[in-house]
Amino acid sequence: MRILSQLASLLITTQSGAVITIDVLAAKELLISGYRYLDVRMITTVEEFDKSHPDVENVLNIPYLFFTPDGKVKNSDFLDQVQSDCSKQDHLVVGCLGGGRSLAAASFLVNAGFKDVTDMGGGYEAWVENGLPVITKPKEKGQ
Repeated sequence: MRILSQLASLLITTQSGAVITIDVLAAKELLISGYRYLDVRMITTVEEFDKSHPDVENVLNIPYLFFTPDGKVKNSDFLDQVQSDCSKQDHLVVGCLGGGRSLAAASFLVNAGFKDVTDMGGGYEAWVENGLPVITKPKEKGQ
């Protein structure tokens, strides 16, 4: 029974199917095999992605949510922006900082007809905790 509940926590059912959540080690293997990394992070004043992100080939940053003074607001252009860079047949691993935004974004993409979308559980924080390679933007003078 415990195994079933663990599996249930890894899947989120959508109208078009299920989004599978994998750990960062499995995500790294998919990315090595040719999957594209879609990072959906962004904050109000300084973009999280620009500060630091996984060091992988074929990475793309399209924010799923914007943090505003009024709270979180979904990027109304998210689908159009993804479709301008990806086809619905592309193999995607979706990540964020901790896993919440990426799961929501992955579900949204599956519902929009994307065929192979995987959520990276734990997000960038888990990537770093596991000692996986990152690209860090050097701090500018005065920071």
